[in-house]
Amino acid sequence: MTIKDRFLKYVSYYTTSDENSETVPSTERQKLLGKHIADELNAMGVEAEMDEMGYVYAYLPASADCAEKDAIGFIAHMDTAPDAPGDNIHPKCVVYQGGDIPLSDTEAIRADTFECLAKYVGQELIVTDGTTLLGADDKAGAAEIVTAVEFLKTHPEVSHRGVAVCLTPDEEIGRGADHFNYDKFRAPFAYTVDGGALGEIEYENFNAASVRVTVKGVNIHPGSAKNKMKNAALLACEFVSRLPAAETPAHTEGYEGFYHLTDLSGCEMSAEVRLIIRDHDRTLFEERKRFVENLCGYLNTVYGEGTFMAEIKDSYYNMKEKILPHFHLIEAAQEAMRRAGAEPVTVPIRGGTDGARLSYEGLPCPNLSTGGENFHGVHEFVSVPAMETMVKVLVYLTE
Repeated sequence: MTIKDRFLKYVSYYTTSDENSETVPSTERQKLLGKHIADELNAMGVEAEMDEMGYVYAYLPASADCAEKDAIGFIAHMDTAPDAPGDNIHPKCVVYQGGDIPLSDTEAIRADTFECLAKYVGQELIVTDGTTLLGADDKAGAAEIVTAVEFLKTHPEVSHRGVAVCLTPDEEIGRGADHFNYDKFRAPFAYTVDGGALGEIEYENFNAASVRVTVKGVNIHPGSAKNKMKNAALLACEFVSRLPAAETPAHTEGYEGFYHLTDLSGCEMSAEVRLIIRDHDRTLFEERKRFVENLCGYLNTVYGEGTFMAEIKDSYYNMKEKILPHFHLIEAAQEAMRRAGAEPVTVPIRGGTDGARLSYEGLPCPNLSTGGENFHGVHEFVSVPAMETMVKVLVYLTE
């Protein structure tokens, strides 16, 4: 099966995760894709299983001449982000000739907004119909891994070390590594295949935390509310207004951290603010968390103790310090990229991957590109030639 056909099959599955769910995986629908991939691998003759948590594990033994080498691992996630609709995806294949890419009567990938389009002239791209995300994050990575394993399985003349595979659920809601089984994953190091444009190699990511601020109000009839009402919805807006205006995703890049408002809801009686905090620098990351706590403390002195309450939960940390002692992983990825005809570029992740958590738990795990762009929205697309190149990169890494 071609990488294009495999990817199109994978995105036909509705796998959006749900941060409000307490089940594992957060949505049962993710298991449908997991079962499909496990069955697909087994049909190739590759040992594979999906566990009760929805994780798919597979292992391809080393060729005889590489039996003494350490196995290598590849990891991708099957869920898609809840930031945009992920059901009833209708992908379209286009050969990009420049200019805007119309997705529907009202939606387009505009060249003046998405400057990255310029490097894809002449390439076949898979885009959305403008109503859903595509799912290249990270079904492109999953398809590339399975296609690389299929190549090795059907080409026994190619020497390769053992290949361990894991496809995880719930990465998009920060739980992809929660139930990772290290005993089933038979490799001492790995790569997540969960990045963007072809050539990217990433071993630095944000330190990340989620924040929930609850606001308790006092409601009373507006006709007699003077000096009595505390409108929780308005107080929540005041909290948001006091966050640094220039420190949001829309005003930052590179190593710059941010506060990102993801949800604001409420009424006079109660309100809730949800944020994520990100920073590459651990000291600045801790300062950002203290800023939120101190802001709530200050507002409580103004409006009464217990009016604002912050719950802050760390999600993952910058994996750089865990990867540097294993820098041969980065050098090997750079060489594999060059051999495949891609120019490697090392960039910081303005986000995170399963690899961040796994690296801190003893499995060094930098991140590789997939060939996709504009993740988590209706303008998402992936390059077919880039996916084909990434299959070659993965094969070269197994040598």
